[in-house]
Amino acid sequence: MVVTLLSTAAGAQEEADSIWTLPPDSIPQPVYEDETPVFIDDDYGLEEGSFMFDTISLKKPKRDWSQWRPNAKRAMWLAIVLPGAGQIYNRKYWKLPIIYGGFVGCIYAMRWNNIMYRDYSQAYMDIMDDNPETQSYNQFLHLGRTITEENMSTYQTKFKKRKDYYRRYRDMSAFILIGVYALSIIDAYVDASLSEFDISDDLSMRVAPTVIQNGNKGTNPLHSSGVGLSCALNF
Repeated sequence: MVVTLLSTAAGAQEEADSIWTLPPDSIPQPVYEDETPVFIDDDYGLEEGSFMFDTISLKKPKRDWSQWRPNAKRAMWLAIVLPGAGQIYNRKYWKLPIIYGGFVGCIYAMRWNNIMYRDYSQAYMDIMDDNPETQSYNQFLHLGRTITEENMSTYQTKFKKRKDYYRRYRDMSAFILIGVYALSIIDAYVDASLSEFDISDDLSMRVAPTVIQNGNKGTNPLHSSGVGLSCALNF
C-alpha cells in the first residue's frame, strides 16, 4: 500500500514537471524597436502546457502638457492651504512675488505699528498718572522740550492721538493681510476657471469708419448723417 502511494506521488511530480518546464531553446527573444523590447507572439514550438509570452511594451506614455488644464476647485483648495500654491498649480509663477510681497509688506506694517502703539500707550499711561518716576514719554520729546503744568494737557492729547493712530493702522494692516490672502484664493480659482476660455482667432474686434444717421429728415443729406467709427465684436 505504501509503495502504491509513493509511485502515484512520483508520477504526479513527473507530470507537473512536464507541464511547467519551458524548453530553453523555445524561449522567445525580444525584438527591440525604438529601444523598447517587444516579444513577438509566434509559434516557437512550445510544448503543451508551457508559457507563451504576449506582446508587451515597457515604454510609459508621455503626458501632453500642452493639453493640460488646471482644475478650479483644486487650485482653490491649494491656495487656501498654502498661499501661492494655487498660482504654482496654475503655472502663473510671475504672480508669486506680488502675493508674497503683499504678505511681507502687511506683516512688516502690522509689526511696526504695533511696536509704536505699545510705546505710545505706555507714554500716555505715564503722562496721565501722578507718579514722577514713570516718565517714558520724555523719549518722544524733541531736544530741549520739557513738559510743564502749562503744556501738560496738550501733550496728553497728543500722546492719546498718536496711540490711537498707530492702533488704527495696525488693525488696518491686519485686515489688508486677510484681503491679500482672500485675493490670492480668488485669483487662483478664477485663473483656473478661465483656462478653458476661448481665446482663438475668432475672438476679434474690428474698428472701421461708418456713416451714422442722426434721424433728421431733410433735403440736405449732410444734415441728416454724420461720420463716425463702428466697432464689431466677433465671438
